[in-house]
Amino acid sequence: MIMAGRLNIFQRTMLQWNELHPYNAIHVVRVCAVLDPARLGNVIRHLLVRLGLTGLQMDPSRAAFDYQGGPAQCEIKLLSGSDSRTTLVSEIERQLNTRFAMSQRFTPFRFFIVPEVDSFSLGLVYFHPVADAEAVVFLLKRIVETYFVPDEGGSVESLDLYPPPRDGLLRHPKLLAKKLAALPGMLLNMRRSCRPNYHNPMDSQNGFAFVGLPPDSLPKLSQAGKAWGVTVNDVLLALLARSIAPLAARLQKGGRRELSLGCIVNLRPDLGLQGPRTFGLFLGSFIVTQPMPAENSRPREIAAVVRERTERVKRDQLYLTSALELRFGRRMMGFFSTRERRKLYQKHYPLWGGITNMNLNALWPQPMDGTSFDYFRAVSTGPATPLVLSATTVGANVNMGLTFRRAVFSPEDIARIQNHLLETVSGRELTI
Repeated sequence: MIMAGRLNIFQRTMLQWNELHPYNAIHVVRVCAVLDPARLGNVIRHLLVRLGLTGLQMDPSRAAFDYQGGPAQCEIKLLSGSDSRTTLVSEIERQLNTRFAMSQRFTPFRFFIVPEVDSFSLGLVYFHPVADAEAVVFLLKRIVETYFVPDEGGSVESLDLYPPPRDGLLRHPKLLAKKLAALPGMLLNMRRSCRPNYHNPMDSQNGFAFVGLPPDSLPKLSQAGKAWGVTVNDVLLALLARSIAPLAARLQKGGRRELSLGCIVNLRPDLGLQGPRTFGLFLGSFIVTQPMPAENSRPREIAAVVRERTERVKRDQLYLTSALELRFGRRMMGFFSTRERRKLYQKHYPLWGGITNMNLNALWPQPMDGTSFDYFRAVSTGPATPLVLSATTVGANVNMGLTFRRAVFSPEDIARIQNHLLETVSGRELTI
């Protein structure tokens, strides 16, 4: 069968990861409105059909996919519980650990709804290889806007479901040369990086936790970044490094005395992909390796080290060249059994965590009529990193979610990381 779309290297890698453990992501929007479950379900199903996002077939062996249409056969689950926060956490964990069936045509989305008094939360679970966060924001935005203002069967702007893969690294010889020049240093950093301890490498179960930052956390993080001469993303990487360091420092051995974190980058601006029409996945990544932060290190000191690392990445656009690493990783995994693949990243790519940072205000601004909505995300850890911090800017707030491998982090470990992040943002350390 001829398929209409070609998968890029990031999508193909995610499919390979999905063979080891479900590789899903989740966006949740909380809106101030009375819930009509039947109407919301109809809006979801009709929009997915009209946008062509149903009947997906994927052929990983040929790096091909095709949306063949048909009814939106997707789960829309109405949840109940006296504590909405506990209900959300429980459902997010279930969805992160539940696989999408790829053996046949399928709709790569699931939904859940948590009703509250005069409001409700709508969760969109998606098979991560099909889309990045920006594409899903626009989809969820369209669902919510149609729920408030039905389009009565009017025209719906079509999506470009089959954009070119845009990962032809060899067509950019200058970028390739910069990547090859940086590669020996990256490999040396991996050899110097402390390895997380996986109590059971075969256990890939994900847990999830919120980090309840105080209101108006964005101005405080932004002011700290300006005072220190770094970006907000650098500040977040520094805070994550400082929060993980007490756990990682116990496992330092021999020459492995550095800490490595990953960072996901949205490539759409670099690729000239503007607006909501392009549906797909366009991501890059880079690694920040630094000396293990000391127990008394200040966030400002760690952020300065992070800035040194990220400045070169941005100057040389090395995040655009992550396709080279992914190609190498895919080929390496092909030589190992499924059991051995689970240990491959843990041994040779020892990341303690990663960050995915999204500014929702640039994609879905808060309405001007005085009403507002809240938004947060959760992303599967996958085999490459045992913890992912999902940071989402919403209005003046920064909402954080922590997805973590239970084989690496205990509930007590995650509670310490949560408290460390909360205390740092709430206290005076961002001002000194």
